[in-house]
Amino acid sequence: MKSKRDKRRNDYTKLKRKVFFRMLLIVFVTAATVILLRFTIQERFSFGDTIVRFLMNTFHLRENVALLIYRLIFYRNIETVTLIVIFVFLVISLKFSISWFTKYFDEVSAGMNKLAEESDDKITLSPELDFMENKLNQIKNNLEKQKKAALDAEQRKNDLVVYLAHDIKTPLTSVIGYLSLLDEAPDMPPEQKAKYVGITLEKAYRLEQLINEFFEITRFNLQTIVLNKEKINLLFMLQQMADEFYPMLTPQEKQVSVNVPDGLTLWGDADKLARVFNNILKNAIAYSYENSVIDISAKQQDKNIVITFTNQGNSIPKAKLETIFEKFYRLDSARSTNTGGAGLGLAIAQEIVTAHDGTIFVESNTENTKFTVKLPS
Repeated sequence: MKSKRDKRRNDYTKLKRKVFFRMLLIVFVTAATVILLRFTIQERFSFGDTIVRFLMNTFHLRENVALLIYRLIFYRNIETVTLIVIFVFLVISLKFSISWFTKYFDEVSAGMNKLAEESDDKITLSPELDFMENKLNQIKNNLEKQKKAALDAEQRKNDLVVYLAHDIKTPLTSVIGYLSLLDEAPDMPPEQKAKYVGITLEKAYRLEQLINEFFEITRFNLQTIVLNKEKINLLFMLQQMADEFYPMLTPQEKQVSVNVPDGLTLWGDADKLARVFNNILKNAIAYSYENSVIDISAKQQDKNIVITFTNQGNSIPKAKLETIFEKFYRLDSARSTNTGGAGLGLAIAQEIVTAHDGTIFVESNTENTKFTVKLPS
């Protein structure tokens, strides 16, 4: 990084040096030319015969009349003529000097215009402007990356909306179907009726979950995170959250182990941080092995509190570790929405942690996956 700054500084110094010497040369040439003009016009003025002949041929004057006009207008006003000639020369010299100097501004202006162009052409400037050319190309590349990321996020969002809309039809069809059967057969045996009611209720819950995910997608882009901080008993919060997930853990015989020192407190928004831990734990449960233990630990580290969620499961590829916190990203894009959500849980978790001036990151290997949340105590 330092070498790049030094190179740009050297390039800028080279540009200033070149401008300085070029302007010095222009001043020297202009001064020498002015002196030469004045000496030529006043000391060795030999254009008299030419002017006289010009007047005679153009205006058809006699020689004595043309000579008189020459003496009255030109010869007797030699100082004025000299000043006019020098002034004209200075104007022309200044024009060329400004044109040369402002070409750099024109190049930079043209380069900035290319920033708004949707083309893959690189911005090219003069060798003296290499430092500016690199900066403009870097900005152009960053803008293109941001635009591509925004388009990708929008496409993922649209795809998920389509998937959710399609998946809503399935539980809705089941609810309508089983309710129709119950309506058409009022004398249905109690056991069969209870079975149909149970299935209908299950599908209705799934339908509610999908509708909530629709609201989540819209709300994520509209809401502004406002924190209401208070003192949080971390052990109590994490234990209570682990108990709430008991129905999800039991079918696959998974367990949650909470290892937090008694009395460890955290200053933050309890509701929003509970949502962070909830989303991480939900993700850990979804991707952990059967009969495995999910470990939740917390400790004081300097002026921060570090909370980790470790689960045993298939490792997350390195390329996906960099995008796992992006909006509308799901670890397994082909995953059914029966287990995969709208891809907002971890993105929202990151937004909340960042609002608390904290950090969140994930590590994964063949043995386990660990989410780490670091928050100011």
